[in-house]
Amino acid sequence: MDIASVIGILTAVVAVVSSFWMEGGEAESVFLLAPMILVVGGTIGVSIVGANGSVVLQIPAYLRISFFGKGEDNANLIEQVIYIAERSRREGILSLEREVKSLSNRFFAKATLLVIDGVDANTLREVLYTEIAYLTQRHQRGIDLFNRMGGFSPTLGILGTVLALVHTLGSVDNPDKMASSIASAFIATLWGVGMANIVYIPIADKLRTRHEDEIASLELIAEGVLAIQAGETPRLIRRRLQSFLSPSMRDLDY
Repeated sequence: MDIASVIGILTAVVAVVSSFWMEGGEAESVFLLAPMILVVGGTIGVSIVGANGSVVLQIPAYLRISFFGKGEDNANLIEQVIYIAERSRREGILSLEREVKSLSNRFFAKATLLVIDGVDANTLREVLYTEIAYLTQRHQRGIDLFNRMGGFSPTLGILGTVLALVHTLGSVDNPDKMASSIASAFIATLWGVGMANIVYIPIADKLRTRHEDEIASLELIAEGVLAIQAGETPRLIRRRLQSFLSPSMRDLDY
């Protein structure tokens, strides 16, 4: 589990609830079923209209990626590329066929197989970066979905508040009940704004971060495999690929 995501959301929720409680608020006045159903259900409903059905069905997968996804260790990927480069240099490209099964990264394995099959450099680059481009499109659909939900949620909250206020005006002859109803009416807006800024938009941002990390790993692999095919020395390949690492992680001894 991504502890940072959990801590971030919990911190935001605790901050909101604590401030509400310190002002004398009561939890039962916030957790009202009607505005929760309107805001959450309405947001999901209108988001489905503008999204592909398959994207909506992948919401659980997006949540799993956001909270449980693990990125590649780029430093370890570089070591794998260097190992393959050294093996290719000593025993030839065809010797890599025995190493493909040991590669845990499927993109790395497929790229290596293309090199073994003798695909030329231009075609290899085109194939690898086309796959990266389509991966970006697929990831962007999930990011866009949660961003749309973050945009719809406050609007649904306002809609809920307006509906509640319309109902409240029917109690104009009872001032005490009317005051209580007006206070409850704004709970829908609270849920709409809260869900957007504490849940939907942060999840979209986390998915974007996961995507950027994965793309960086795939580009590292692509450049490494292309360098192996070009016959570059392992030392030069290491130098080239270390540009994908932060300066503190680069091994300056090579």
